[in-house]
Amino acid sequence: MTKVFIGGSRRASRLSRQVQNRVDNIVANEFPIVIGDANGADKAVQQYLHGKHYQLVEVFCSGGICRNNIGNWRTRNVPVRTRTRDAEFYSAKDRGMAQEATIGLMMWDGKSVGTLLNLFRLLSLGKKAVLHNVPAKAFLDFKSWADWKVFLASHDIGLRNKIEQRTQTETIQERTLQDDIRA
Repeated sequence: MTKVFIGGSRRASRLSRQVQNRVDNIVANEFPIVIGDANGADKAVQQYLHGKHYQLVEVFCSGGICRNNIGNWRTRNVPVRTRTRDAEFYSAKDRGMAQEATIGLMMWDGKSVGTLLNLFRLLSLGKKAVLHNVPAKAFLDFKSWADWKVFLASHDIGLRNKIEQRTQTETIQERTLQDDIRA
């Protein structure tokens, strides 16, 4: 069954008509949705889904603290290794959603490394994703690593370096998590 991970940048706090149409399609097909609890895209999508009275939603939260759950949906609290509310703290729930979902829909502000990491996580798990580039008002399909490479090559070296650094860290963290599970 299709389960959709919807997420995006904290600075992408409004849903375009095109994104609303995509979400409407997900709702019409009654696909379950996993979503984070952050302000920005997560909160905007939660508000939209709540307005539609959609119930097939699960909100993922890190460390037992859920910042936003507008529809009072079921929550999944993801344990974390740190109490510091940094990228690693919030990445725990993102990794959980990427594992749980079968496909992703991300809203990107043109800058957020975290949103692109979620694309990387999905692709690493052999899953597809759609990215809505908010500034360009365009959708991009990610079906393979080739799509990822073409996308990265089209952006400046600064963003590529940030992504490369974070994806290397992500790979190390994933190996550590797998080692913990096996132990």
